[in-house]
Amino acid sequence: MTSCGCLVLEKVDDHDGEAAARGRGRVGVAQGGGGCGSCAGEWRSRSEAMFPIYVMGNSRGSTAAAARGIVDSGGDPIWEAVKSEAKYEAEKEPILSSFLYASVLSHNCLEQALSFVLANRLEDPTLLATQLIDIFNDVMMNNKDICRSIRLDAQAFKDRDPACAQYSWALLYLKGYHSLQSYRIAHVLWNQGRKVLALALQSRISEVFAVDIHPAARIGEGILLDHGTGLVIGETAVVGNWVSLMQGVTLGGTGKEHGDRHPKIGPGALLGAGATILGNINVGEGAMIAAGSLVLKDVPPHSMAVGNPAKVVGYTEKEDPSLTMKHDARRDYFEHVAISFSDDRANGSVER
Repeated sequence: MTSCGCLVLEKVDDHDGEAAARGRGRVGVAQGGGGCGSCAGEWRSRSEAMFPIYVMGNSRGSTAAAARGIVDSGGDPIWEAVKSEAKYEAEKEPILSSFLYASVLSHNCLEQALSFVLANRLEDPTLLATQLIDIFNDVMMNNKDICRSIRLDAQAFKDRDPACAQYSWALLYLKGYHSLQSYRIAHVLWNQGRKVLALALQSRISEVFAVDIHPAARIGEGILLDHGTGLVIGETAVVGNWVSLMQGVTLGGTGKEHGDRHPKIGPGALLGAGATILGNINVGEGAMIAAGSLVLKDVPPHSMAVGNPAKVVGYTEKEDPSLTMKHDARRDYFEHVAISFSDDRANGSVER
């Protein structure tokens, strides 16, 4: 057990063998490579061969196995990787050494480092960083769900965002990750009855990160908020595990009615940039909403909805689109639709 008593990770075997075949979901202690785009791929391949944490493949089975790996154990590989990356980057870029020491190397665990980073991003003249650090530490050090979620989210960012080559990049630089973890703290405070403080945090999160998530919303783990800018999630929205949301997504209501009025997003769904989903409707598990779509009706599981208003135009592959990050549907479906449409026109059943 680490000195701060946080949850830690252990390796989980992928019984399906799928993730192992794909060579995904591994983490490494940084021994080289790092900052620039030309060496990011080299850093990934080197690290993935050195320090396996748990499997995060493209299938729901392997991601479930990953979740089971977040248990009490004798080490915390993600935190060890973050520290090693920070040490390497401090040597490579000395001007950042003080920043990296204060943000990472001076702390005993991921929770403390994250509290420091978030507090210094969210502070203002009347809500001091020292006050926020105390609040954030108290929440995260006493909530095992958050301890698990911040690690699964970090893994999601590294697995699904090609621009996130290191775990430390998510912790230090990516506002999608920052806004998501800040929401998680506000959500705990809301459920503890500290609603005014939760709302104050929501307001500050919106100002700093341009991400507006109501603290009462329910969001699962293994989430990717890619870029994050312009994301809006309403009070009664529910987002399942392993969902990926691009910038500009709105999960909103359709009026000023009270009660359950926001969308429910199933596990493994992928919501494209600028997608707007309104009302108490369901987006099925493994569904994909194309960029710029307006969704006003239920979307079946493992289907692809496109347009304004959105219509189902295809079906996703077996893997969840949130894990593959594929923004397209099966080509054979489109070929089938095109042939059927041509036949209908030939038979006079479709107006020319």
